[in-house]
Amino acid sequence: MRLSVQLLRIWFNKAADKSMPWFRWFTILWFAPLAMAAQTISSPNGQLTLRAYVSKGQPTYELFYGDEPVVKPSHLGLELANFPSLLTNFEVASVDSSSFDETWKPVWGEKSAIRNRYNELAVRFKERTAACRDMVVRFRLYDEGVGFRYELPRQPQLDNVIVKEERTQFAMPGNHQAYWIAGDYDTNEYDYQITRLSEIRQRMPKAVTPNATQSPIGPTAVQTALLMKTDGGLYINIHEAALVNYSAMHLVLNDTTMVFESCLTPDALGQKACIRCPFNTPWRTIMVSNDPRTLLDSKLTLNLNEPCKLEDTSWIHPVKYIGVWWEMITGKSTWSYADYQPVVLGQTNFAKLKPTGRHGADSTNVKRYIDFAARHGFSQVLVEGWNEGWEDNWRKLHNYSFTEAYPDYPLQRLQAYAQERGVKLMMHHETSSSVLNYERQLDDAYKLMNSHGIDVVKSGYVGDIFPNGGHHFDQWMVEHYLHCIKEAAKHRIMVNAHEAVRPTGLCRTYPNMIGNESARGTEFHAMEGCSPGHVAILPFTRLMGGPMDYTPGIFETDISKVNPNNKCRMRATLCNQLALYVVLYSPLQMAADLPENYEKHLDAFQFIKDVAVDWDDSHYLEAEPGEYITVARKAKGSPNWFVGCVAGLHAHMANVSLSFLEPGKKYLATIYKDGAKADIDKFTADYVIEQRTVTHRSNLRIRAVKGGGFAISIKPLERGEKVKKVKK
Repeated sequence: MRLSVQLLRIWFNKAADKSMPWFRWFTILWFAPLAMAAQTISSPNGQLTLRAYVSKGQPTYELFYGDEPVVKPSHLGLELANFPSLLTNFEVASVDSSSFDETWKPVWGEKSAIRNRYNELAVRFKERTAACRDMVVRFRLYDEGVGFRYELPRQPQLDNVIVKEERTQFAMPGNHQAYWIAGDYDTNEYDYQITRLSEIRQRMPKAVTPNATQSPIGPTAVQTALLMKTDGGLYINIHEAALVNYSAMHLVLNDTTMVFESCLTPDALGQKACIRCPFNTPWRTIMVSNDPRTLLDSKLTLNLNEPCKLEDTSWIHPVKYIGVWWEMITGKSTWSYADYQPVVLGQTNFAKLKPTGRHGADSTNVKRYIDFAARHGFSQVLVEGWNEGWEDNWRKLHNYSFTEAYPDYPLQRLQAYAQERGVKLMMHHETSSSVLNYERQLDDAYKLMNSHGIDVVKSGYVGDIFPNGGHHFDQWMVEHYLHCIKEAAKHRIMVNAHEAVRPTGLCRTYPNMIGNESARGTEFHAMEGCSPGHVAILPFTRLMGGPMDYTPGIFETDISKVNPNNKCRMRATLCNQLALYVVLYSPLQMAADLPENYEKHLDAFQFIKDVAVDWDDSHYLEAEPGEYITVARKAKGSPNWFVGCVAGLHAHMANVSLSFLEPGKKYLATIYKDGAKADIDKFTADYVIEQRTVTHRSNLRIRAVKGGGFAISIKPLERGEKVKKVKK
């Protein structure tokens, strides 16, 4: 029988009567163990158990998977700059527990319905000092993990608070294998490393590669979402959910004790967060399973966010698009209309500047993309470099116009041209992190989009934060990104932000947040490249917080064939690129290559045309981080299924059970797979396309080469439809 500390305190106070000293000591001796006992909560299926208690005055928790420790005793608390810190001298004052179970429908997603089921424990810790301040830690246990957060009531000595550092610990019981990128306050565009925890320090110099902006934290600092694998076969993921009005969390490892401690992103003054009580921090999340597919299928991060705050979501829709982008990334074309030179917005007459002759956003070139999109059923065309200001240094307060187009980009006429062909233009807002310049023009920029019927914007934040000198992931910038989302919703505009803070499930609350970059994407294949295992790690890490605009679909992997001056090669097969449309979930999917490269392989391009971007159901069939992921998804409102498999660091022989198909029906499976000579260095475009009749009893055995993969389109077999085999 559990007694609350409040009842115990009442009993003790009565016993304090001087006329009853014996009773007082009896109470102390009998009930003291109960007062110090851990509060315990289990997941709905009983697999996970969490204990919360006070150890030497410090709030403490530990987590178990069955009998196996996942997190050893770890301390909780906040170090404050303007008040005494909330770290020690605590006791458990009260405990509340409850259970919750609901099913909700996302606007878009991997599934049409999501179950939100958890057991909750709210522990109120009270200081044993004259201040007697309260700090609540709320734990929610799901079958696949836990989320917890700090809740600070407004109190006489806790109102407007400056957080010096959050002291949340995650004590690992072993030297786990980790899948990590370097902790950095400004970028998450690093290639993933696979090492033991004890090897992070040694690997860090190679893990920190050059970037347009970067602020590495330290020799053992890593970013969330962090994936680990224990020697006993448990998979553990540490991340955060519902990052609002707070700075992003990183993890710093004590590689002697194997204890991670939170490290918040500082602002320009070095402050980690400025909060006004009452206040709830973001949720800290720990997911754990002995089956990696459970982590991939988890919706814990989404569930910890608030329900949708938009009354009308009818205007929000998934998008499949192409764009004038890859030719700039490869160096074939330029973003700028003219060569580098000083320009002054509102004064420079751009029509009098000498064009580069390689401007990508040229009207004729853009029409070529629009025509290609119309022929092949793509709904939108992204155009980068359309607006005035690209010629000058980025570090300027007034560096871009978001309403004035270059002379060779007649926005109104091009939008009309696109509309006549059933296509929309997608807007691009590169801010180069001159954030005040962007916010000053934000309303006018959105109004311009409204006037032309443009409903998606890709925003970018390349470069150092200007002019206040903060960081991309600090509290002020976190609020800026959300401000843009909220303002865009007022204009019925969907947002795809690049170089922003990594997502934490806020797309549930604001589903017009249709995508983000916030990780190393396709563009790096035109620079220093990515590991073949990169795309088999991203779903375990970056995608835990929300979808990524990865920009897949590169068919020509020899970049010199696009730009003779760029000698880079992309280490992935053509079929790997097809598979990404299924494996890397996003309601925003780009066919990123040039139209002429798709026209060389229209038979393989058919899969990109056919594949859905919104889903009724998803099944993760096989998974091992860095090695392979195979997933099957059912198209929204359709009987059609699509399967994708990527192989990472090694070749993979997949065994694909089609048991998810409806029994009693025959289907036509079109399989796009690596050919016999396929190789990520020599023969990336060697592929085979074949068709088979399949049922729910079918099992497909398909080999994917290192950095390769396969994609399958499955649709009900029509009467009289012939099965054919095509080799390439």
